[in-house]
Amino acid sequence: MVTLTKAEERIMQILWGLEKGFIKDIQEQFPDPHPPYNTISTIVRVLVKKEIVSYKSYGGSYQYFPKITREEYRSEQMGRLMKNYFGNSLKEVVNFFSEKKDLDVDELDEAMKMLEELKRQKDS
Repeated sequence: MVTLTKAEERIMQILWGLEKGFIKDIQEQFPDPHPPYNTISTIVRVLVKKEIVSYKSYGGSYQYFPKITREEYRSEQMGRLMKNYFGNSLKEVVNFFSEKKDLDVDELDEAMKMLEELKRQKDS
């Protein structure tokens, strides 16, 4: 799978939320001032070329929809991040976050519970 630019990711976030839409539908999801129609259309065509988005033709109009789920993209990107920045090591990821001073204690507790449950499942 390819890595998307920030603009492409923004369009994908909108398409995942809409599930399908015309360029005008996508444009309306942006805060004011909306990006130009042609800019969005160009980005969507790039996503079609990258085979991340497909479309259905209605005469001269095209309704676009994602070919991959948000979960598939997230999983791919997290795998790439883990490989490229953390040597595929969960320990390195945890170490990275443990060095951050602004972590919420409740989130840390929840993460610990999740890791303990994962460990129990692996031990079974």
